[in-house]
Amino acid sequence: MNRRGPKIPPLSVTDAQRAVLQGWVRRRSTAQALALRSRIVLECDQGYSIMEVSRRLQVAPDTVRTWRRRFLDRGLDGLSDEPRPGVPRKITDADVERVIVKTLEEKPPNATHWSTRSMAAATGMSQSAVSRIWRAFALAPHRSETFKLSTDPLFIDKVRDVVGLYLDPPEKALVLCVYEKSQIQALDRSQPVLPMMPGVPERRSHDYVRAGTTTLFAALEVASGKVIGSLHRRHRATEFKKFLTKLDKEVPADLDVHLILDNYATHKTSAIKKWLLAHPRFHLHFTPTGSSWLNLVERWFGELTSKKLRRGVHRSVQALERDIRAWLADWNEHPRPFVWTKTADEILDKVAAYCRRISDSGH
Repeated sequence: MNRRGPKIPPLSVTDAQRAVLQGWVRRRSTAQALALRSRIVLECDQGYSIMEVSRRLQVAPDTVRTWRRRFLDRGLDGLSDEPRPGVPRKITDADVERVIVKTLEEKPPNATHWSTRSMAAATGMSQSAVSRIWRAFALAPHRSETFKLSTDPLFIDKVRDVVGLYLDPPEKALVLCVYEKSQIQALDRSQPVLPMMPGVPERRSHDYVRAGTTTLFAALEVASGKVIGSLHRRHRATEFKKFLTKLDKEVPADLDVHLILDNYATHKTSAIKKWLLAHPRFHLHFTPTGSSWLNLVERWFGELTSKKLRRGVHRSVQALERDIRAWLADWNEHPRPFVWTKTADEILDKVAAYCRRISDSGH
């Protein structure tokens, strides 16, 4: 008795079909379902078995069988969805593609980005139809985010160095993330802050009076979350040297000290280099240019800003510094370390994937 299943017919994809399938996979405006079906056919065309394609694409084997069979029976047309019962669609696939392509590849003549109204006027469709298409494809022209790709020639080496300190710190050593939050302004509102009431949030005037600035030098212990801080009115190599001296006094003498720093000029002056030669237990590790996100103390500065500085009212620099010292002391009573989870390879893979996506933007 033959227990073997039915023989699977070979999948033969012509060059023209392969080009169309590859275009559907690469094009950002392609529906995800169609892109997945195209990947299934391309994988089968390379000779992989149904189970192997299922494992590689993380889909059910029956899904692979369905679209493989549909392609064998009807070619490229078999990868489209079957007609469904109900009122016929008023918006065709061509209309949807036209909106998506126009959104991604064009700009309105009188604005920097599309709105539902301007897109509706440009395509002759209703505003609600444009809104539904954008939601379906997760397009939000009104939103904009910032980014920074480092141009440091030693970017990869520095990422591996810094992340290595986070994930596998050396023995008998202390890893400190060091940074300076300069030009912290002592701001007094032009009118008294109105307190919060039921149904009414706290309100403060949009304008303010500047009373001066200060600079906070901070070193975050990666292991414990404790912070060593020092306030100075100026931000020079002289003040940074004083801060290093403070670190040398507060860190136990039997421990090496690894400092994670940015590439600010005050960290590399001749006076600092001489100080480091006289204190060989200090080792400096620099983050890549334009990559301060690698320094964990930046996350701590975010806590300080959101919980103390942004809504604070200070009539003098002395009052501002008292508040910062009090907040720092409170933090060190109950320190909370920030845990780094990404490996260097994961970070570099993500940066590489993003660069491939924007490879036509000049980077």
